[in-house]
Formats: sequence, structure tokens, C-alpha cells
Amino acid sequence: MVARRTKEEALATRNRLLDAAELLFQAQGVSQTTLQQIAQQAGATRGAIYWHFKDKADLFNAMMERVILPLETPPKSDIPGDDPLVEIEEGLIHALTLMVADPQVRRVFDIATHKVEYTHDMASVQQRHLDARNACVVDFEKALRLAARRARIRLPLPGAVAAQGMHALMGGLIQNWLLDPAAFDLVSTGRRTFRVYLAGLGFPRTPAGGVPTAHDAETAAA
Repeated sequence: MVARRTKEEALATRNRLLDAAELLFQAQGVSQTTLQQIAQQAGATRGAIYWHFKDKADLFNAMMERVILPLETPPKSDIPGDDPLVEIEEGLIHALTLMVADPQVRRVFDIATHKVEYTHDMASVQQRHLDARNACVVDFEKALRLAARRARIRLPLPGAVAAQGMHALMGGLIQNWLLDPAAFDLVSTGRRTFRVYLAGLGFPRTPAGGVPTAHDAETAAA
């Protein structure tokens, strides 16, 4: 019983440290936040940080692992069928919806994109970012190549380049929304932008089920 309580207390301390790091990283930036400040914010000691984390980069990566961010490997769609682009689209829309609805997802994405400097001691953080980006781009490329074969079209540029462009388009959209969330509806704009990009690649796109939405009609008329 004592061992269980001790384990639960250690986990609670770890979570308090991660919560404190999130708040301070967003408010001050990662490079301007010290481990001592995180410990004080969490009501813990500096030694407690080193009990749970090797260094600031290790703590940062642990903070990142608590959420699934947009443009890290997209979640698989629950929609039945074999259209890889529908799967990618619904995965993206799910991620964008979480970005709008979940303050923690929004906060961590903001930190990861706007509040971290890739200095030498944060090299593992940069590598994590690159690994996640590369995995997402690979998923996009596979989906685009497979969909092109099934649609019997030839992509107007190499699949890897088209995938990088899609990643940059969606990532830029999210980052601009974070600067002013009231400026536009992230979910509907993300869906429409995704479909317009696919149309530019030569895909005839309609939503799952083949029934155009009002947004599609607006896009076509624009």
C-alpha cells in the first residue's frame, strides 16, 4: 500500500512539473525558462526535476508526448473504404478539431512552433520535430501515390514534393490561425484548402459519399 502511494505521489509530481513547464514555456519561451522556475511553479524541488528528467530537453519531449499534435502521424479514419485521401483528410480534420477544442493541444503546438529555439542543448527536440515531420510527409506521399494510381492520373510534380507542399500548406495554416484564432474557422478552412490543393494536383474531389457540401459549392463558385 505504501509503495503504491509512493508511486502515485511520484507520478503526481511528474505531472505537476510537466503542467508547470507547459505554462512557463508558452508564457516565456523555452530558452528563457529555467528548471528552477519550473520546480517553483510546480511546488517541487529542483532535485525532483532531475529525478524524473535528464535535462530540459528530456522534460520538453515528455511534455510533447502527452498530446498528439496535428501533422504528427495523423490518426486513422474510422470511415470504411479504400480511399487513402479520405483517410488523410478525416485524420487532418480530427486533428484540427482537437486544436480548436483542446487547450492543451493548442498550447503544446504553440510552444513547439513558436516558443522553442533549436540550440545545441535542445538537439534532441529538433530531431523529434524532424522525425515527426518526416513520418507525416511519408504518410502523405504514400496516400497521394496510391490515390493517383487508383484515379489513373499523373501527378504534376513528384509525389515527395507534393507531400512536402501539403505538409507546408497545412502547417502554415495552423500557425497563422494560432496568431489570431478569431481570424478564420480553422476546421472548415483546413478542409477546403486541403481539397483545393488536391484539385490542383488533378484529383476530382468530393467528400466521402460523393455528395458535395455547401463549402464545396462556394469554393467552386469562387
